[in-house]
Amino acid sequence: MPLCSGNSIVSYSHGNAHAIIKSPMNSFDEYAQAYADLLNAGSAIPLAQAPDLPRPDIAEDAPKVLIFSPHPDDEVIMGGLPLRLMRECGWRVINVAVTQGSNPERQAPRWDELKACCECVGFELLSTTENGLTNITPPAAEANGPNWKNAVSIITDLLNKHQPRLIFFPHRHDWNGTHIGVHFLLLQALRQLGDSLRPFICETEFWGQMQSPNLAIESSAKELGDLINALAYHVGEVQRNPYHLSLPAWMIDNTRRGYELVGGQGKSGPSMQFATLYRRGRWDGANIVSDNEGAFLCSGDDPATLFTP
Repeated sequence: MPLCSGNSIVSYSHGNAHAIIKSPMNSFDEYAQAYADLLNAGSAIPLAQAPDLPRPDIAEDAPKVLIFSPHPDDEVIMGGLPLRLMRECGWRVINVAVTQGSNPERQAPRWDELKACCECVGFELLSTTENGLTNITPPAAEANGPNWKNAVSIITDLLNKHQPRLIFFPHRHDWNGTHIGVHFLLLQALRQLGDSLRPFICETEFWGQMQSPNLAIESSAKELGDLINALAYHVGEVQRNPYHLSLPAWMIDNTRRGYELVGGQGKSGPSMQFATLYRRGRWDGANIVSDNEGAFLCSGDDPATLFTP
């Protein structure tokens, strides 16, 4: 894989795939073709073969981060900020696998893939029940039947046991029924605890964009590569839909949106290539109180300053 700078050609090869990026480019046709070539080359990279990535020693009393993932893979798709909190601040990041998907035949394999993913990236992993919770949807929340009440009890117990400083879960308009269901599940569990727990909140997005994110977190190219390496352990899912290859494009578009949605209409933000958007707030014992002022966290900035009690 020869790499040169200046007036150069950057060449990437893997298997039978080959991508060449010329610099400087003479047209946007070349620019677009370079993206297409890179995607073709990326599709030849073997899945689930990255070594376990470096991770810091985590102190016993380190602040805890709980990621409530609707499905296996969400933990690293939105994992830019948790990864930085773990690596740069020594925080303990724990992924809670709320469900293991809706296909019973895939639930056990998805758990195995999830374990490998978390071992690769360095996140701890908790299950909710064997094979995960089921029917975590807005209609189930509204019906409030025995299955839903049991799910709320399980999440409440996890929150009470771990006393996280920060929790991640999807915003209420994240399109996918399970993503939205997890939003309502967390709200109900938090209300069960009342004033006994007041964590910081980061609402996440993937399927449905947030209308008012207030936090843009930069990921370096190395951090993005590590997230893709971990995501590629979800073999059954990315073989069906190779969304691991589009994660850079998603993060590039997050930067575009973040400049104005986080910084303000007509404004721009600090130079970033890859970013993840969140909505930061604090649980006040009854509701999420979100910050009205947007914030950008660039590479080199301290993520812990965003969540100082």
